[in-house]
Amino acid sequence: MSLPLQPESQYVTLDGDLKLHYTTQGSGPAVIFLQGSGPGASGWLNFRYNANYFADHGYQVIIPDLPGFGDSDKPDLDYSLDFFTDTLLAFADKLDLSRFALVGNSLGGAVSIGMALKAPERVSHLMLMGCGALEDQVTYFQTMEGIQAMTKVPLGSPEFTPAYLKEVLQLIVFDPKHITDELIAERFRVLATQNPSVFTRMSTPNLTERLAEIQCPVLGFWGANDKFCPVSGAEKLARHCRDAQVITLSQCGHWVMIEYPDLFNRRCVEFLQQTTANA
Repeated sequence: MSLPLQPESQYVTLDGDLKLHYTTQGSGPAVIFLQGSGPGASGWLNFRYNANYFADHGYQVIIPDLPGFGDSDKPDLDYSLDFFTDTLLAFADKLDLSRFALVGNSLGGAVSIGMALKAPERVSHLMLMGCGALEDQVTYFQTMEGIQAMTKVPLGSPEFTPAYLKEVLQLIVFDPKHITDELIAERFRVLATQNPSVFTRMSTPNLTERLAEIQCPVLGFWGANDKFCPVSGAEKLARHCRDAQVITLSQCGHWVMIEYPDLFNRRCVEFLQQTTANA
């Protein structure tokens, strides 16, 4: 399956001269998509099979590259959860988005939860896939095969070749057919520009005990074969959130939105429509 054509690139500069790359399409209520971490990650690559569906169903789709990823700036600093949430709220301010829904995968899920906790009046819905920040950081690095592989070879070292990147990315999915040569080429292009500090100085807290504070409805997705974020996170969302639906899929890894795009797209739009109508 070839990569869908990315919409026209746009950029916004925030305080501190931090420049973020993003794309937007469609019109209607705003939905911001936040991608996961990883070598060569970008917003469009994470959500290339989802954006058009949301736009076609009456939503303004906004896909930024998180700082440190894609074609956004990659400063040398501590990539804390507060840094990400403050940056994304400033991004929303620049785009005059007073209220929006969030779709977040992995790190993007952690940032989405953080934003819903920090600015609950602005976040209308959360749609989370294999999201982070539901375990202590040591758990991810010591028990999850995918994260261990991703961090074994330092970013920028000669050993971090396209072939090695392919090995790592194949752990993200249940079916390796999704890791195409075209995807590897684009991820390796981004990887060549990344600052190693985005991995060595990234930290997210365990937000499990704060899930009950989330005021908006939550829709969660988790692959039963996720090798990056343990599937126990699905139960945590269902158990601790006040208003949550969680879908766990067999024969699925960390990228629900790529391995099961039709199911993901349909259920998310239904969730947005139903919970908005019931509000």
